[in-house]
Amino acid sequence: MKEAPLFLHSLQLGSWHVPAHIVYTWIVMALLIGMSLMVRSNLKQIPGGLQNLVEAFIGGIRDFTVNTMGPHGLDYFPLIGTAAFFILISNLIGVIPGFESPTSNLNTTAACALVVFASTHVVGLSKHGLGYIKHFMGPVPWLIWLMFPIEVIGHLARPVSLSLRLFGNIKGEDLVIAVLFLLVPYLLPSVMLGVAIFTSFVQTFVFCLLTMLYLAGAMEHAH
Repeated sequence: MKEAPLFLHSLQLGSWHVPAHIVYTWIVMALLIGMSLMVRSNLKQIPGGLQNLVEAFIGGIRDFTVNTMGPHGLDYFPLIGTAAFFILISNLIGVIPGFESPTSNLNTTAACALVVFASTHVVGLSKHGLGYIKHFMGPVPWLIWLMFPIEVIGHLARPVSLSLRLFGNIKGEDLVIAVLFLLVPYLLPSVMLGVAIFTSFVQTFVFCLLTMLYLAGAMEHAH
C-alpha cells in the first residue's frame, strides 16, 4: 500500500546514509533545543505564552515524579523529564501531514528503552553496591536457583516491552492517519488526529511511569 509522502526522507552525507527516522530525530532535538533557548532568553517573573506552557509541563512531570517515587525521585528528574519531552514531541510530530514520528521506528524506541534499562542498574549498583545482586536472588536462599534466572529474564524483558509498546502504538496510528488521508482526506482523518494526539500523551505517560517504577525498584532494599 502506498504511504503518504514525507517532506524529508533519508539523507546522503558523503559516504554516510542517514535514515529518515534519524533525520526526524534531529528535527525533534532541534525543536527542543530551540524551545529551551527561547524560554531561557525570555524568562519572566509572571510567565506567559511558551514559558507558561513549558513550566506547566515541567511542573506536572515533577509532581508526578514526587508522587510516584517520593522526594528522592527528584534526583532522577532530569532523566525522566528529558524522556518525557523527547517522546511527546516525537509522538506528536507524526500527526503533521508529511512528517514521521521518530518513535514509530523500533530503533528509536529501543534506544530510549536501553537508556532506561542501563540507568536502572547503574542506580541499583550505586545505591547498594554488589548487594544489588540480592534483587535477583528471591526471598529465601533455597529458591535462588529458580528465582535468579526468572529475575534476569524479567529484567531483560523490560527494554523489549518498553520499546515494542511505544513503537507499536505510534507506528499503528501513523499508518492509520496516512491511509485515511489517502482515502478520505477530510472529516475522518481529523477525528483520527484527535485520537493520535491523545495516544501520544498516553504513551509518554506510560513510558515515564514505567521508568519511575523501574528506578524506584532498583533503589529499594532487597528482602
